[in-house]
Amino acid sequence: MNAQILAAVRPLNNPLLDATALVRSAQAVVTIEAEAITALKDRIDANFLRACQLMFECPGRVVVSGMGKSGHIARKIAATLASTGTPSFFVHPAEASHGDLGMITQKDVVLALSNSGETDELLAILPLIKRQGIPLIAMSGNTGSSLARLADVHLDTSVPAEACPLGLAPTSSTTAALVMGDALAIALLEARGFTDEDFARSHPAGSLGRQLLLKIADVMHTGVQVPTVGPEVSLTEALVEMTRKGLGMTAIVDPADQSLLGVFTDGDLRRAVDDDDIDLRTTPVTRLMTANPKTIGADKLAVEAAQLMEAHKIHALLVVDPDNRVVGALNIHDLLRARVV
Repeated sequence: MNAQILAAVRPLNNPLLDATALVRSAQAVVTIEAEAITALKDRIDANFLRACQLMFECPGRVVVSGMGKSGHIARKIAATLASTGTPSFFVHPAEASHGDLGMITQKDVVLALSNSGETDELLAILPLIKRQGIPLIAMSGNTGSSLARLADVHLDTSVPAEACPLGLAPTSSTTAALVMGDALAIALLEARGFTDEDFARSHPAGSLGRQLLLKIADVMHTGVQVPTVGPEVSLTEALVEMTRKGLGMTAIVDPADQSLLGVFTDGDLRRAVDDDDIDLRTTPVTRLMTANPKTIGADKLAVEAAQLMEAHKIHALLVVDPDNRVVGALNIHDLLRARVV
C-alpha cells in the first residue's frame, strides 16, 4: 500500500521531507487513534446511561467546560448537543472564576472535560458547582483524578497511547473525548425522537434548513406578477403576457372564477412556430395549451417543486388553491435563487 501511495505522489523537493516517513507517520496516527476509539465501546456502561439520564431530564441546559485542547473539544460537544435537541453552551473555566459562573444555574447540568482530571481552572470552580447541587458529569482519562472523584458520573476516556510520538500533544485523548461527546449527543437525539425537521429549525441557513423549511409561498410570484390570460386570446396575446411576466409560461384561466384551464409555455410556442398551419395572430391559445397541467399548492415545500419539475422535465409551475384557482407561479430560476437546487 505504501509503495502505491509513494508511486502516485509527486517527488518532494524539500530535502528535509522523507515521503516514506511521512506516510508511515500518518498511517500510524490513524491506527493509534482508531484503536483508542474502539476501546470506548466497552465503556458504554451504567455510567454512560446515568450521564444520558441527567442530561435528558435536565430542566435547564447542559454546560460544557474544558481548558486548552479539552476546551476546544468541549466547545464542539456543546455545539453538537445544541444542534441535536439538547440545549447546551460552553463556559470557559478560567472566565467562570471571574464572573461567568453566574451563567450556570441550579437547573443545569455541567459536563467537564480534562484528560488529566487535575486542571486547576476546572477544579477551582467545582466546589461552587457542587455547593449549588448542580449535577456534574466528568469526562477524563484518569479514573482516580480529583475531577473523577468529585463528579456524580465519570466517563472514562483514557487511551492506551497518544498518537504524538513524544506522548505530549493531545491527539488520541482529544479524539476519544470528541467521540464520547458525539455518542452522548446522538443517544439523546434518538431518545428525544429528534427529526430532520427539528434539525432544520436549528440550521435555517443551511441547505437542509432551506429544503425542509422553505415553502412554495416563500418563493412564488403572486398578484400581477403571475402571467394569466383568458381562453379567448390568441397565441400572440399569450406571447405578450409571457414576455411581460418573464416566467416562460402563462396560465389560461376562466374569467368567471380564475380557475385554471391550462398552461401555455415556451415549448408550446416553439412547436407552434414550426407548424405552418398555425397563425400566431388568430389561433386561440386554447388550441395549443396543455390542459390539466402539473400544479402545486402554496403550502408545499419548495424542494417538492424542484422534485416535480425534475420528474416531469418542466421548468415552471403554477400554484393553485384547493379550488384550482391560480394564486401564484414559479420557475426553476426562483428555486435556484432560493438555493433549493
